[in-house]
Amino acid sequence: MSSSSPKKQATISSFFSQDTISPSPINLKKRSSAHIDLTVDSDDDTTPVAKKQNTTSTFFSESRNRPNRCAEAGPSSGRLNLARVAKQWQFDRSLHTQTQTPCAPATEMRKNHERASKILLGRTDFFARNVPADGTVDISDEVEEGGNAEDVHETSSTDSDSPFREVIQTFTDKKGKTKKTSRNVAKKKAVEIGPRGFPYSPLELQVLDLKAKHPGTLLMVEVGYRMNFFGEDAEIVGKELGFVCFPSRNFSSAAMIPVHRQEVHLKKLLSKGYKVGIVEQTETAALKKVGDNRKVLFTRKLTHLYTAATYIEELDSPDDLEPATAPPLMCLVEELKGGMGADERVQIGMIVICPSTGDVVWDEFEDNHMRTELETRMVHSKPYELLLPEGRLSNPSEKLLVYFTEQPNPLTAEHQIRVERFKQDLTYTEAFSYLTDFYSDKSKSAFASDSYNTGKLMAAVTGFPKLVVAALAYTIKYLANFDIENCLVETNFFTKFAERTHMLLNGNTLTNLEIYRNETDYTTKGSLIWILDHTSTKFGARMLRSWVGRPLTNVKILKERISAVEEILADGTPKLTHLRELLRRLPDLAKGLCRIQYGKCTPQELAVLLPAFSKIAAAFQPINGLHDAPFKSKILNEIVAALPNLREPMNELMASISLKMAKEGKKEALWADPDKYPEIDSITVSIQIVESELMDELKNIRRRIKKPALMYGTWNGEEYLVEIRKDENREIPVTWFLVSSTKIMRRYHTPEVKKKLEHRARLKEALNMEANKAYLSFLQEISRKHYAVLRDAVNKLAVADCLMSLARVALQEGYVKPEITADDTLEIVEGRHPMIEVLRSDPFVPNSVYMGGAQPRSRIITGPNMGGKSSAVRMIALCAIMAQIGSYVPAQSMKIGLLDASDELARGRSTFMVEMQQTSDILQLATPRTLVILDELGRGTATFDGMAIASAVLQHLIEKTRCRTLFITHYPRLATDLERRFPLDVGNLHMGFAEDTRIDGTREVTFLYTLTHGLTEESFGVECGRLAGLPEQLLQVASERAQVLRAAITRRVRQNRFRKLTRLLSECINNSTGAARPVEELREYVAQI
Repeated sequence: MSSSSPKKQATISSFFSQDTISPSPINLKKRSSAHIDLTVDSDDDTTPVAKKQNTTSTFFSESRNRPNRCAEAGPSSGRLNLARVAKQWQFDRSLHTQTQTPCAPATEMRKNHERASKILLGRTDFFARNVPADGTVDISDEVEEGGNAEDVHETSSTDSDSPFREVIQTFTDKKGKTKKTSRNVAKKKAVEIGPRGFPYSPLELQVLDLKAKHPGTLLMVEVGYRMNFFGEDAEIVGKELGFVCFPSRNFSSAAMIPVHRQEVHLKKLLSKGYKVGIVEQTETAALKKVGDNRKVLFTRKLTHLYTAATYIEELDSPDDLEPATAPPLMCLVEELKGGMGADERVQIGMIVICPSTGDVVWDEFEDNHMRTELETRMVHSKPYELLLPEGRLSNPSEKLLVYFTEQPNPLTAEHQIRVERFKQDLTYTEAFSYLTDFYSDKSKSAFASDSYNTGKLMAAVTGFPKLVVAALAYTIKYLANFDIENCLVETNFFTKFAERTHMLLNGNTLTNLEIYRNETDYTTKGSLIWILDHTSTKFGARMLRSWVGRPLTNVKILKERISAVEEILADGTPKLTHLRELLRRLPDLAKGLCRIQYGKCTPQELAVLLPAFSKIAAAFQPINGLHDAPFKSKILNEIVAALPNLREPMNELMASISLKMAKEGKKEALWADPDKYPEIDSITVSIQIVESELMDELKNIRRRIKKPALMYGTWNGEEYLVEIRKDENREIPVTWFLVSSTKIMRRYHTPEVKKKLEHRARLKEALNMEANKAYLSFLQEISRKHYAVLRDAVNKLAVADCLMSLARVALQEGYVKPEITADDTLEIVEGRHPMIEVLRSDPFVPNSVYMGGAQPRSRIITGPNMGGKSSAVRMIALCAIMAQIGSYVPAQSMKIGLLDASDELARGRSTFMVEMQQTSDILQLATPRTLVILDELGRGTATFDGMAIASAVLQHLIEKTRCRTLFITHYPRLATDLERRFPLDVGNLHMGFAEDTRIDGTREVTFLYTLTHGLTEESFGVECGRLAGLPEQLLQVASERAQVLRAAITRRVRQNRFRKLTRLLSECINNSTGAARPVEELREYVAQI
């Protein structure tokens, strides 16, 4: 039996190698019939060597590096036969039965165990050893732990270690490049743990970054095909919209909506007063797939920012519930003028902008401590958003604004007013400089209005008061955040809120007369605008609302308007009929122009707007001069003359696009001239080439699977699918991609088709980008070249719509044209309340009133409760407003000298102080051409104090102001006294009634609701209580008590008269000087009695 030199056992790596085993010589002879002992190596009696225990410590220990060995391995033989290889891996019982003499200190063994423990307990850098470029493993750790460097090097350089070096190379190399690490491998970057114990995902970190950049904004984040809300935003959305929120990793709350429902929920949140931002993915899947960042999260950024005032509604949106109003933004800047309490005065600058229509209104006014002027402008403007200084306004101003914004308020029941604060850091010089730069920017001249380019807007800004300049600067800076500041560039003129050509109805009057809405359920039904608004267009409805709130005080303009309405009624020519038909079914052209200006108009909306303008342009032939004018009215002729100016622009625009493609929303196929945008044409050709190649590939597929009739299929949005039925049992190449499989059919994409589809997807993305770019440039071209003429035509059509609406009002039975006079006459014959007669089935009892001219200018109205006093005076005020709008009035006839200030019904909102403040405002603002209506002034205090104040106020209006006054009172003595003192200026009226006394002594009162000359002494309060259902026993006690009090007062008056008469007689008797004064005083007193 021969033996060879022992060979070192082949190991995966020298790092994992165990002690070299010296195998026993192999007996090459025929084996004996003795039993086979699997625990020994051979038939020799060689003492078996103890096998190393298979433990974790020894498995990871580097025993190959031990300096002392029990059996030193000899050199390897040149060639091993099969038996020796098998023998090398044979199980050796001696390794387990015989104790191996330790050749190394116990400390070394302990180190090996500790090292193995580190590996098993979390050392992740086990394979990340320093690997030099030549592939050898860095063993500096083992050498430092006491190992033999030479032995280690010898072992590691053996041929048997080369496979493990390749493994090490795989773990340590990155794209074929070797990286060396230090002895202590650097730890991974610490992962931030969220509040719910999860590591932050890239999307969560992205959302947190966006929230930090945009505080105070509800973020709609696009994630795939859904819009998501996270954290506090989700909780708000859940509360406001009734959504169910759910936890999502580190966000305690999350909510999601489909992308196609985005606009619906966006509008709801805006109506609640929130600022909403839209965060969209700025990369597409097709382009990202071939980019360098294809394995990174989609980049997202805030692409749109909206509030209720800055959101531009879609054209003819079904959610536009108030077509007569456009949501405005109001900016206020305040300056204290001094004073305290009732003497406090402030100066307020105001800018009101409607971004959706481009209208700009400004004003500067002085207000008292009750802020009645500010309230008037709030009611007129109905802002959806307030832009206020960060340092807050004065306390009375803030208190009034809280009434509109935070408290349950019927004035803003349909929407929540949002408040945005700005840092008030601009001086007048800085604000004016900012406006100068804005209105002098030549880069905006391409799409600006003529007033902008000619410098008219800049000239208007130069004449603005300081506070208005500051407010306008802050407004422009704020609108820049929404990219809609250019709405101020397109403006042709600024409108002053209160002008000399208009009467301003203050907030109190608008509420009491129910101009815009009723005071029952706060809807338009039952209001004056409900009676007058028969407009056909939304932009016409908005103009009519402005007319109603600002009646004319210019006689010339008012007569022209009334004459136009009269001609519409009398003229039966086809032209007026054609104009009336033209106004029907027109879209909201004013809003459409603003959407074009902002670049938000969709192709579908453009397909509606352009044909509408084209229809308007072709409605009338151009007018060459006055001899060609078709109407007598100047206003109607101006309207008809302006419309043909649209012909040339509309011919150019209609020839530029395909309406069919626009209706389908295909921006890439929109253009009639392909050479106008060559990039689109080039990409389109490339797409066609790819699709042609796909059809060519179909021929190859047919040949490959031997199916000549094969056609591409489409399934679930996937195109160019190869559909193979399972029962055909065709041999499918393994390289094909299985897209779907059903019981009957399998669908595949070939590698060539898949590659071409990816190429086509990238081309389509590029085509979409170029098409959007071309479409935006087309919208800018419309705005730049034709905005002014289009907007002028829209304004003219709005005027025509308002006149047509007033003409429809005039057609109603019992309406008459008012006569405008130059004096202070106010004469209404058989006038009726315009709203009550429509709402009630019973006929309204008409009333007549004569004031001014040869009649007394002031009228004191008394009468029973519920007798119709307030309805009568409201009828007078409403008829006056309708006449100065240019409308016919519900009366038999009416003459009116123009009123130049607001009508006023003083009302006590809460305290007597408020009533007195309103009365003070009336006395300060009233002029000889003012109609003043005072309803039961002085009722909020003691009887004699109330009578004294009412008498003094009315005397001031009669003697000093000399205006037309309607005074409702329950103080008959006051009426008697003033009529006696001013017989030519004051006349008494009362509401008619009929009184019957029953057998049981109770009185029955019938109200006649007619204004009758004379005075009534009683108010019939007990009878009013009976109508209200008070207990009869209580009413009897009240009636008896009233008689006792009435008798006591009458007795006291007689006593006072007797005493005064006695005193006057005594003075006359004792008048030794013969003075005439006592005698005259006695004569006057006797006449009074």
